Amino acid sequence: MPEALKFNTAPGNCCFKFHTREIPLQRVSNITKTHSACQNQAFIVQTIKGRQICYSGTSQWALDVYNQRHNTEGSSQQH
Repeated sequence: MPEALKFNTAPGNCCFKFHTREIPLQRVSNITKTHSACQNQAFIVQTIKGRQICYSGTSQWALDVYNQRHNTEGSSQQH
C-alpha cells in the first residue's frame, strides 16, 4: 500500500486516572487533548520536569489552561 494511504488507527496516549489538584501555571510546559478514540476525553499536561498528568475533559482548570496556551501561541509574549 502506498505510504500516503496508510494511517494509524491507534489512539495514542489515553487517560484512565485523573488528577484533580491544580498545579502552578509556571510548571506547565504543554497541554494537549487525548485522541478522540480514547474511552475518556481528557487533557494531558506536561510539566517542565517532563511529567505527564491527566485531567478530565470536564476539568474547568485544564480547559482554561488549554485555551490560554493555544490562543496565545504565536503571540509576542516573552517567557
